[in-house]
Amino acid sequence: MRIAIYGRDFNDSVLPFVQEVFDALAAHQTEISVYLKFYNFIKNKVVLPENIITFSNHKELLNQTEVLLSLGGDGTLLDTLSLVRDSQIPVIGINFGRLGFLASINKNEIKNAIAALVKGEYSLDKRSILNLESQNDLFTDENFALNDITIHRRDNSAMMIIHAYMNGEFVNSYWADGLIIATPTGSTAYSLSCGGPIILPSAQNFVITPIAPHNLNVRPIIVPDNVELTFEIEARSTKFLLSCDSRTETVDRSVKITINKAKFNVNLVRLNNESYLTTLRNKLLWGIDTRNY
Repeated sequence: MRIAIYGRDFNDSVLPFVQEVFDALAAHQTEISVYLKFYNFIKNKVVLPENIITFSNHKELLNQTEVLLSLGGDGTLLDTLSLVRDSQIPVIGINFGRLGFLASINKNEIKNAIAALVKGEYSLDKRSILNLESQNDLFTDENFALNDITIHRRDNSAMMIIHAYMNGEFVNSYWADGLIIATPTGSTAYSLSCGGPIILPSAQNFVITPIAPHNLNVRPIIVPDNVELTFEIEARSTKFLLSCDSRTETVDRSVKITINKAKFNVNLVRLNNESYLTTLRNKLLWGIDTRNY
């Protein structure tokens, strides 16, 4: 089996788990390729199997890997979107971070998870992607997001006015600190902390969630994912911030933003002993009420 590994720099306390990953992969005689920057970070810190190769960009992954393994938290896994893009390469994450909704494999389950992966004991969750369009090609060829696209104020305390349209029809003018447009995958991220609903991954919806709205009767709204959303900005500041997952750009307030569903999905690996509802219960601590026992 050909497995590619992506990771970021991290605290040395995680190194024993990284070593366990490579040892487990070597035990199953997998072909391993490692993201070059990550390889340079770990090459003198862990014992690597022989014949490892490296890759630097998404083109080098095409037709050369069966699964991309992310080592880190959810932010690390979100980074892999720029590598897999529309290739349909499945992605699985081992969580070295905190909560881990996307990187769902606990670091204490590494050996069993890799064994299941090599044996093909998994299914694929197809996750929808947001696509961003603008007249000045913001984010160039990385204008997509797995979690959310966020509009937020930049450099002063004044709120923004964000005029929202759906298929050309006026929806609302949001007086707020910003606005989150989230996929079902992203419904458990920033949107959730701002009062948005949890949406099951199979639901064909997006959610528009205001950030600290001035009017308390303004609430998140769920919209079908086959619509086109357009946003125009008013603000005292001439600039605002626009984020695609973890990538952020400073944008002039005159820029009109269009968001729709991308033409491709991302395949997240779900081991056969996992389910989305199990992940929700574990990560959100549902069911810890003593009356359930």
